[in-house]
Amino acid sequence: METLLYLLIKLFVPLFFAILFLQSGLDKVFNWRGNYDWVKGHFSKSPLAGSVGIMMPLLTLTEVAAGIVSLVGAVMLLVDEQSNDFALWGVVLSMVALLMLFFGQRIAQDYEGAKTIAIYFGVALVGAVIVGL
Repeated sequence: METLLYLLIKLFVPLFFAILFLQSGLDKVFNWRGNYDWVKGHFSKSPLAGSVGIMMPLLTLTEVAAGIVSLVGAVMLLVDEQSNDFALWGVVLSMVALLMLFFGQRIAQDYEGAKTIAIYFGVALVGAVIVGL
């Protein structure tokens, strides 16, 4: 029972980030114009205003990669609970995406948005420890 509970907890971490970043990344892919316009407006009065054209594809790629690697990691944990490399890399990629988002929110002086991302980052830190054990 304890082993099953530990596996479930370990599995929930990459599943959480698979859901988070596949939804976010694929939303950017399928609603590019809406997301691009929002980001452009969000950064219009910041030093990053001229960088939206490169930031959006880079963030989208990072989010989709984090989601896919996390999902593969969750499946691999189901197949072999000792096989946690992909799950851990999924969490690490998720942390990279969160740092990118956090940086952007701070530069845009959206402190409420940055606070929300900091909470996700805390989940990622704890998740990395759980998956890495």
